[in-house]
This record gives sequence, C-alpha cells and structure tokens, in this order.
Amino acid sequence: MTCFNSLMTLHLSKLCHFFFNIPLFFKEILNFAVILNSRLKRHNLHTMKKYTYPLEPNIFYQIVNRGINGEQLFKQLRNYSYFLSKYVHYIQPIADTYAYVLMGNHFHFLIRTKTEAQVRIAINRPDWSIQAIYSHQFSKFFNCYAQSINKQEHRTGALLEESFRRIPIYTESYLLHMVYYIHFNPEKHKFVRNFELYPNSSYPIFIGNGSSPVPLQIEEVLTWFGGIQGFLKYHESKPDSKDKWLEDYWGYDED
Repeated sequence: MTCFNSLMTLHLSKLCHFFFNIPLFFKEILNFAVILNSRLKRHNLHTMKKYTYPLEPNIFYQIVNRGINGEQLFKQLRNYSYFLSKYVHYIQPIADTYAYVLMGNHFHFLIRTKTEAQVRIAINRPDWSIQAIYSHQFSKFFNCYAQSINKQEHRTGALLEESFRRIPIYTESYLLHMVYYIHFNPEKHKFVRNFELYPNSSYPIFIGNGSSPVPLQIEEVLTWFGGIQGFLKYHESKPDSKDKWLEDYWGYDED
C-alpha cells in the first residue's frame, strides 16, 4: 500500500507540473487512470474469497458448500431427497453431474458446466451474461432449500454459507481423485465405517445398488477408470483421502 500511495503521489505531482501544458496534462490524466484501474483490479482479486470466482462454461468443478456456523443442513430423512429434487430443477439446466455426496452439514458435487449455447436454450435470459445465469441458478437453488428448511423448522435467517466454493478441475488424475474423494467423504468423517454403505452419495448408483433423481454421467465416469472394474479397484485401494487442492487453496482439509 505504501508503494501504491507513493505512486499516486508522484502522478499527482506530475499532473500539477503539466497543468499548463494541456496535451501533456491530458496524457498524464490518462496514464493515472490506467494505473489506478489496474491497481484496483489487482486488489479486488487478492481480497476475493478463494475459489468464489464466476463459473465459466464447459469446465469441471468441485462444488462445495456448508451450513452457516456448521449448522446441519438435513434435519429429517426426507430433506435429502427434497434437496436433490431442487438440485435437479435448478442446476440440471446449467450443468451435468458426475458425482455427489450429502453430509450432515455440507455437500460436494462434481459437475461440468454446460456450454453457453446449451444454457441459453434452457434459460431464457438473453440480456444476462452466462456467468450471471450460473450464479442465479445456484442462488435460487440454495434459497429455495433454505426457505423450505426454515418453514419446516420454524427458523429464520441464512442456512448456507453465502459464497460456495467452486474449484476448477483441469486434469484427468484430479477427476479420478475427486470422484473417489467425494464418495469416501462419509467414511472420512466417520459417518459410516464403510463409505460403500452410505446411502446419500452417488456411489451406490454407480454399482447398481440405488437410485437417484439426479441424472448422473455414469458411462463417462466409468470410462475415466477404464470400466466398472477399474472404478471399483480405485475405490477399494483407498488412496490418500485428503484433498491436497483443498489444503493448498483453503489452508486446511476440513469440509
């Protein structure tokens, strides 16, 4: 900040010096505006909450959110299916789903945002940017679910953290790890002794032991692992259950 202030002071003094030379004066005004704009943009990027940048089309993301102050998101058994039904209603038009898990006070989804052309066919908002459409759909989803829980529990106020994490995924190895990490989450957090037995994740659907209202990209996921046997083998091997990306970017590996 000291260097920034010094730079601004220097430019202001130069403005005074060139005040009576009109061409140089306006040139210095322009330079000053460019530098100020650049500095403000850089400041905003550094102060923005990590991994809350706008979603972009056709990108894989891990989507994570938690109950505010660690509050439980699913108060009754029926809340799990209602949550997924609202997820399908609001998010399916803008993203494909590859894996998910619903925990007590948080959830994970592995998605790929749809292309801009696909989204604009599904969502009639011609005057909105594609980023605004993605954001609006997630906001509607979270608000709709929060309102239903508030009504059910006779509570008021926020239920979910205001800014959900959206971590972009660019490598196949991270995709494999993320599918496993999401499915292993219940065992990691000691909800169950064996994650394969946890009902509120996509794992049972992959192995044919359950159903879900969420249309999953099962065939595509299985091709990443070389088929169902590779999928099972990878999960049975139980690689490092920590998410080094969460550690690197959040500073810890707690959900």
